[in-house]
Amino acid sequence: MKKVKLQNEMIPPIALGTWSWGTGQGGGDAIFGNHLTAEDLKPVFDAAMKAGLHLWDTATVYGMGASESILGEFTKGRDDVLLSTKFTPQLGGPVEDRLNSSLDRLGADQTDIYWIHNPLDVKRWTPELIPLMKSGKVKYAGVSNHTLEEIQLAQSILSEEGLKISAVQNHYSLLYRSSEEAGIIDYCNETTLCFSPIWYCS
Repeated sequence: MKKVKLQNEMIPPIALGTWSWGTGQGGGDAIFGNHLTAEDLKPVFDAAMKAGLHLWDTATVYGMGASESILGEFTKGRDDVLLSTKFTPQLGGPVEDRLNSSLDRLGADQTDIYWIHNPLDVKRWTPELIPLMKSGKVKYAGVSNHTLEEIQLAQSILSEEGLKISAVQNHYSLLYRSSEEAGIIDYCNETTLCFSPIWYCS
């Protein structure tokens, strides 16, 4: 797999997801039936980093902050980790407040990729990314679980400010090909967007 070039940087083609990290609402025990602790997960993190896999994807709703907190514990004091986390519209905003809470848990000043996790009211939430991108708190913006029309709408909102969506994250596999059938992958290829398929596994 090739790395995806975003402006002057290279973003790895593989991100390691942390949905199953931590317990609680929306956490690994509730969704995947596991009870993994930070002690269980640290060797996984270390092995992945040693193998050159340094882009880590998390979200506020993964254990309602538990996943972000564990990842923040592992990345403390390191400068070789790329962070990706998400804003979930169903939790409400403002987006900046949610981002700040995520950054506190991650122990970071910025996130490399910040996603709008679900397409609830694209016109309302997408504009709130603009000041965060301009301030540098968010390096790249992404959308997750959006339809083609919603991706295009988000793109048009950001483009008015000279910004853009850099990545799309949707469920995609050999058995679940809706993003391919809907033209999302073709759109990403045509507009040099990074398409980041989600493979659900525990």
